Amino acid sequence: MSVSSNVLAPNYTGRCLCSSVKVEVVAEPKWVSHCHCPSCQKATSAAFATYVGFARGAVRFTAAEPKIFKSSPGVVRRFCTDCGSPISFEGEAWPGEIHLHASFLDQAKDIMPEGHTFVKNQLPWVKLDDALPRAETFPSDEE
Repeated sequence: MSVSSNVLAPNYTGRCLCSSVKVEVVAEPKWVSHCHCPSCQKATSAAFATYVGFARGAVRFTAAEPKIFKSSPGVVRRFCTDCGSPISFEGEAWPGEIHLHASFLDQAKDIMPEGHTFVKNQLPWVKLDDALPRAETFPSDEE
């Protein structure tokens, strides 16, 4: 006798540096983008952050829950309390979405960024020649 299951196989999996925080995602990305805003630069200690946007309901943490940090009004960032790896970003401007850091995903090499946002804050020593679309702020701010 076979038993059917409503559990979907994940499209993507991920883990932090120490593997304490793990994730399964049962959807394709809504978008993939590099963000150059000052908040993302500080949160990652990098010139820019690369995010993969997913529907919040498609993302499930399967091991330790990441720590929540409210970095600014309406913004929640998650990170591993053991190794400090940044995990995700959620903002009121994107209801129902969670933005996972691309390199948190095991399949990061298969994810292709589609553009750059907040390039008005791009660090002057970052030289980009990828020909991706660029937005001075967030595209929704420019409409």
